[in-house]
Amino acid sequence: MSSFYEIIELINGDVALARADDENNEPLVTIRFSQESLAFLGEEKFNVAKAMIEAGMEAAGDIADQQAESVLEDLADELIDAEKLMLH
Repeated sequence: MSSFYEIIELINGDVALARADDENNEPLVTIRFSQESLAFLGEEKFNVAKAMIEAGMEAAGDIADQQAESVLEDLADELIDAEKLMLH
């Protein structure tokens, strides 16, 4: 199942990533900028938040790839061990 995500601004001014199809629209990630940061960024806070979210999603994808690779390696090792036990 594929989900669509949206970057939203919460009532308190935080920027959040949420599933577009989630009825509760509970944020997956929330970014809060300090007042000093907001004074510097202004409306560009959304571009900065988008870049932060994209970097986080890329890192999460890398972690998922590493975990999948580890599982495949473990399965391959188990198969090799099982083959060693087989009588030919």
